[in-house]
Amino acid sequence: MQPIRIAQFGLGPIGLESVKYLATKPWAQIIGGIDIDPLKQEQSLGRLTGITALDDVSVYASFDDLCEHAKPDVVLHTAGSSVVRSIEQIMPMVKAGAHVASTCEPLLYPWLTAPQASAELDAACMAAGVSVVGTGVNPGFVMDLLPVVMTGVSTRIDRIKATRVVDATTRRGPLQKKIGSGLEPETFQSLFQQGKAGHAGFCESAALLAHSMGWHVTADDIVETLEPVVADKPIKTEHVTVEPGQTRGLHQMVKVMYKGELVIDLDLTMALCEETPHDTVTIEGAPNLTLTFPDGVPGDQATVASLINSVPRLITSKPGLRLMTELASPIHDKVSILGGSHFIMPGEKAVS
Repeated sequence: MQPIRIAQFGLGPIGLESVKYLATKPWAQIIGGIDIDPLKQEQSLGRLTGITALDDVSVYASFDDLCEHAKPDVVLHTAGSSVVRSIEQIMPMVKAGAHVASTCEPLLYPWLTAPQASAELDAACMAAGVSVVGTGVNPGFVMDLLPVVMTGVSTRIDRIKATRVVDATTRRGPLQKKIGSGLEPETFQSLFQQGKAGHAGFCESAALLAHSMGWHVTADDIVETLEPVVADKPIKTEHVTVEPGQTRGLHQMVKVMYKGELVIDLDLTMALCEETPHDTVTIEGAPNLTLTFPDGVPGDQATVASLINSVPRLITSKPGLRLMTELASPIHDKVSILGGSHFIMPGEKAVS
């Protein structure tokens, strides 16, 4: 089986970690990186990641520049949270015949806010015979895909609840800034109202849940709110400084009504110095189910894992703009299992 030729679009913290994890996969051949930063274009992926095996793998200024040297089967897209801008970036990749897995949060369910652009991308995927999916840890797993999977052992679903508390002190710099760290609470609230701050893709998580349950809701049925979490003492991390009275994070909520009932209740706290990080998913119905991760799912590490582990499932999926719920669930595999499971038979040697 030929290795999957993969390019990395966007070489920020998540993009570079994606390259590092991808380099451990025997089914992957990393053929190049893409970034708008001229300083990164002057270096190899080996230099940027510290992986000597990638010393001869170049970084290009654009997807077109990359394609002059090599044609990817798959592009990993980790370049922003704007769904329209991301679709604009992804469209040439699709037309060139590449599958795309993206960490753009609203791409989890892009029809909610960008139906026309989503339809155009879906049509382009169908024409090219490739697939695109938005994935990650949240959106992409904890508060959407995981609850959907849990409903598989239910005979009745009344309500889906998910709570996530993240100690942002452990997270990358861009996220610490995105949650408003160091801003005045009024400023952060204003930026959220303008769509310039807060956790992106939260409403899309709710929309995916509703879609999966067959609850036909509109954007008007999805209510999102945000409250700044205010520091009561000085906080200093590698990336930000927060004084008492300033924002140290967010408390963001999404609620969905269906036929007059609250059916989806999502509650997210991401803040510096949170003392009890955890993730809890509750399915109210028959039976009632609750699953808790006491320390929470590590966001950056899990985002990278979800992105890379979705690739073998993506390239064997039906062409189109796909949902995570339409793909076979990503799993950690040392050897790619494309097209089905492989069972070790008596006398057969397992791959180590």
